[in-house]
Amino acid sequence: MRDTRESRLLLVLLIVIALALITVDIRGGEDSPVDGARQAAATVFGPVENGVAAAVDPVGNAIGAVRDSGDRHDRIAALEKENAGLKTALGSDARTNSRVRQLDAILKNADAGQYGIKGAQVIAIGAAQGFSWTITIDAGSEDGIARDMTVLNGEGLVGRVTTVGPRTATVLLANDPDFTVGTRMEKTDELGFATGQGNSPLSVQFLNGKAKVAKGDRLVTFGSSKGKPFVPGVPVGEVVRVDPSGGDLTRTVYVKPYVGFTKLDIVGIVVLAPRTDPRDAVLPKKPATSAKPKPTPTVTVTVQPNGDLVDGDGKVVGNIHRTAGATASDGTADANATNASTDAADTDDDGQANDQE
Repeated sequence: MRDTRESRLLLVLLIVIALALITVDIRGGEDSPVDGARQAAATVFGPVENGVAAAVDPVGNAIGAVRDSGDRHDRIAALEKENAGLKTALGSDARTNSRVRQLDAILKNADAGQYGIKGAQVIAIGAAQGFSWTITIDAGSEDGIARDMTVLNGEGLVGRVTTVGPRTATVLLANDPDFTVGTRMEKTDELGFATGQGNSPLSVQFLNGKAKVAKGDRLVTFGSSKGKPFVPGVPVGEVVRVDPSGGDLTRTVYVKPYVGFTKLDIVGIVVLAPRTDPRDAVLPKKPATSAKPKPTPTVTVTVQPNGDLVDGDGKVVGNIHRTAGATASDGTADANATNASTDAADTDDDGQANDQE
């Protein structure tokens, strides 16, 4: 429409009419004279509005979802972070409890052997397929650690220190093929040398080729001069196989070490050797074995022609004529004795039945 004087007058007139209708509608309230027109308009334009709304709502929902997606992502990320924190806390508690148990076991061994120890954590483990079985600990020269110190844990001998840095040290494990330690057998004091064999049991050569060794026998370290590289009395392992000596001057047995070398965490380095050899004091107590039940003795009794009851040693222990009417300890008649009395009365010296007249 062109902007002319007539068009402007028409616009003003329409505005005036609209204002008049609004005023009449407001004053009329529920009886408004334009209510009928409103209902008619709703009847005509209602379906059109529903159709437009149905077409526009998915778009509006999508726009709202996109608008709210950032908030949802932030909430999901916050929940995931909180969940990970809870899992970490639970894992940390379990690991802390495990370390407390390990440290407690180490302290008990140190107390039993009178060792002065320095605790350390394993921070690296050498590859099993490498040249050596080693671990790295988070203690070094600044902590009083020196080369050729014995390393143990709550189970037994772990190895010895080979390289020392200011804050770390390297430990050669007892199952390394280059590792050798003097051993002493529990109680019998038979001496030998244990050598590592990787994942296999330790190989121990006893100096005495005729030493009596059995499966289950336990070994501890023999000890070195001034406690280096090994202090005495540290548990090494149990014998799992014994090879025949075959007349050799030495005898070889195979010992399963107490320590699990692939799951080391907390260890103790012996910085002060004991004043006296603890002998077998560090070894754990063997479980008590239940006593075997004593067998019930059985006695064989034969009946003589005269009625005497004779045991296996030929000793007369009774007579069926006197015991036939006896009762057992529970008050019932002894049927066996009665039957024996009847059978004996019916047989003569030749074992033939007597004629009953």
